[in-house]
Amino acid sequence: MARHFRSTQLVEAASLHSHDRRVYLKLETSLPTGSFKVRGALFSLSQRLSTTPITEVVAASTGNHGAAVAFAGRELGVPAVIFLPSHPNPVKAGRIRDLGATLVETGPDLTAAIDAAREYADSHSAFFLHDASDPDVPVGTATIGHELLSERPEIDVIYVPVGDTALIRGVASGARRLRPDVRIIGVVAERAPAYYLSWRDRRVIETESADTIADGLAVRRPLAPNVAAISELVDDMRLVSEDEMRSAMAFLDRNEGVIAEPSAAAPLAALMKEKPQAAGTVVLLVTGCNIAPDVRN
Repeated sequence: MARHFRSTQLVEAASLHSHDRRVYLKLETSLPTGSFKVRGALFSLSQRLSTTPITEVVAASTGNHGAAVAFAGRELGVPAVIFLPSHPNPVKAGRIRDLGATLVETGPDLTAAIDAAREYADSHSAFFLHDASDPDVPVGTATIGHELLSERPEIDVIYVPVGDTALIRGVASGARRLRPDVRIIGVVAERAPAYYLSWRDRRVIETESADTIADGLAVRRPLAPNVAAISELVDDMRLVSEDEMRSAMAFLDRNEGVIAEPSAAAPLAALMKEKPQAAGTVVLLVTGCNIAPDVRN
């Protein structure tokens, strides 16, 4: 990945400091597609290409993973086909088209898009880069944890938004190689609570919907291996509301000059409702800046 981009910035959030707490923002928004997802997509596709010829790569996404796969395909010379739910975030869909991928809109949600992408990949002998189950994607996101603890070994806790869990699984494993006692807190949208419920009960719990402004967190069908992994890796999980994410987005923009989409603001939303407030050195992952116009307004 170092051939494609540098480590992202870790910046102090002075507006969130207190007498016993220092808060830092890990700005993944500066990556080529405006999201952390490019880490996993690049690593996974490059690993697969090192062992197997690939004529086409396929992905299903609410937007950021699709743009990441489109970017990785362009960088590595592999045509990409990206399946999104119908009526996707237009900013994310526009990124995918601008990167030269073929875009297919299908179904009401991410689960339907995943099923359609898998069927297409099987019928076209294409590589289905499914970030929820691909073993190399968390290796890519683990570089975030490594960057954090290499720069700030004193970090006590990391707040991580939870969508398909590839991010939090990677961050936790990468960070704990350098500091085994660092706390990992996952943040889930109240209106898409499948992984929160599954983590809490230590078993797969599907939900009927995942209707949230945080499209990056809109998962309703957890995978059993991922539930088992986060049960071991994640110290605690938080639920945040739509209004709390909107408030956190506005706070970051107003006080820190940081543009964050709802899922990227979820860690701050969780921190702001903590009682008592977390102490020590805290990192919030700001994972993407691709805000849909209806959410921005």
